[in-house]
Amino acid sequence: MVGRPVEPGALLQGQTVTVPITALAAGGDGIARLTDGRVLFVAGTVPGDTVEARLVHLKKDHAFGRILQIVQASPHRIEAPCPVAERCGSCQWQWIDYPFQLEAKQRQVREALEHLGGFAEPPVEPVIAQPRPFGYRNKSTFPIGRDARGEPVIGYYQKDSHRIVPLDACPVQDSRLDPLLAAARELIRVQGWSIYDEKHHRGALRHLGLRIGERTGQKLLTFVVNGQTLSGIKPAAQALMDRFPDLVGVCLNTHTERGNTIFGPQTRCVMGQDFIEDVLDGFRFRIEPTTFFQICAAQAEILARLVVQKAAATCDQTVIDAYCGIGTLSLPLARSARSVVGIESHVRSVEQARCNARINGVENCRFEAGTVEALLPDLKADIVVVDPPRKGCDPAVLAAILGSLPLRVIYVSCNPATLARDLRQLVAGGYRLVRVQPVDLFAQTHHVECVATLERP
Repeated sequence: MVGRPVEPGALLQGQTVTVPITALAAGGDGIARLTDGRVLFVAGTVPGDTVEARLVHLKKDHAFGRILQIVQASPHRIEAPCPVAERCGSCQWQWIDYPFQLEAKQRQVREALEHLGGFAEPPVEPVIAQPRPFGYRNKSTFPIGRDARGEPVIGYYQKDSHRIVPLDACPVQDSRLDPLLAAARELIRVQGWSIYDEKHHRGALRHLGLRIGERTGQKLLTFVVNGQTLSGIKPAAQALMDRFPDLVGVCLNTHTERGNTIFGPQTRCVMGQDFIEDVLDGFRFRIEPTTFFQICAAQAEILARLVVQKAAATCDQTVIDAYCGIGTLSLPLARSARSVVGIESHVRSVEQARCNARINGVENCRFEAGTVEALLPDLKADIVVVDPPRKGCDPAVLAAILGSLPLRVIYVSCNPATLARDLRQLVAGGYRLVRVQPVDLFAQTHHVECVATLERP
């Protein structure tokens, strides 16, 4: 069979091109333009770079390339402090100087609001920087595998693969967790515990979870296992706790289903306690292995204070904290409001939120288990705070907010694209977008958090 003739000058998969990088995509890759007009995405590049890249995947209107060499380096390019940064898929921007990362994130938010939200001149403030662009992560979850020699390895997946890049330390996580990471890997080797094989759904150890209280220093270690237990886990856990005095507990999480989710539905404490405590804006919170808690407490505190400021609740107003989690925004909001009602569909988080309110002596907060769209219409809402997952708010949630007619809506988002989509709906429903304040909680990555303020005219 005779193939179709290739047009003169046509680009082919596998071909090498030299291109200038002009921008950063929302997913973190550098952007260039090919001679035929297609957009080219190249991971590991910086605007201002000129690179030689191989075309690895060609689509109708865009393409993906793999960097071969840097012909000319951008003035914003720096040497990544992590020796495996180019292979590890956890960080996308370690080779970009931090001030330029902040500019890129502000531009990312503005462009999402313009192109996806339809806002002509979105009121996006400069990004609030992290005081520590490295060593800030208070939580890490690592897949566990074996290397070519059969030795256990712990690390992060290489970009776009399930190949583990081994780590004994990570410059982005709190450095106080590094010795515990190395000790866990050695413990797995000595104990001879079997490692999970996702292809055949065999073996025990799947993931390792580490948490630390940024202010308290308390540490928690969790093994995620394809089963109910590990042989010799209790003496092994005791040995770890004897070696690390700040390790307050060792837990086992059972995850016996196929798939890429990290944690399973059941967690039990093997030794010590199944939570750490940390302090946020003067409140003490209990945090379990699977609890959602912002990965940088210092920035989470700034975020919480920003939400309280923008909500501007008074002593005669009720605030609804939708997607409230364990109450990290509810409790600070309760300082100025008459009452706060937290809504959360995850029952265990509701239990933890109630516990955190009791621990801190907060009596004007209550927490309800259920969906926002089901509970919000029956509640008095002077102000609504929403902090949804990355997928944003369901249309029914936006309809419930618009039906409740609060004076203000404070929207906390970790995804500029879904934020832009939902803000468009709220503005179409009669609200005015006052301000969007990005906050950097995830330095060295393309992720950015935002606090958007909307008011009724």
